[in-house]
Amino acid sequence: MALSAKTWARIGAVGFVALALTVTVVSAKRGPAPEAADPLSGAPSDVARTDPLATELARCQAMGQAGASDPDCLRAWAENRRRFLKVGGARP
Repeated sequence: MALSAKTWARIGAVGFVALALTVTVVSAKRGPAPEAADPLSGAPSDVARTDPLATELARCQAMGQAGASDPDCLRAWAENRRRFLKVGGARP
């Protein structure tokens, strides 16, 4: 007995729904995923504690619009751009 394309489509749809339900149940039983450090939470990361530029950039980000006219923030962003766009080896 040959099955029609419509029957195969229904079997595939039922299989997909069953798979989706199984994945949902398994992920629900695992519990919530451990929370990653939220970059907007204000809590300093390990990098920010050791890199003064990262600390300054976090401060400027927390300032919001006022950071755009703060001279220290402008210097920090310029240094960050210089580091990011650096071509080749370390500068002397």
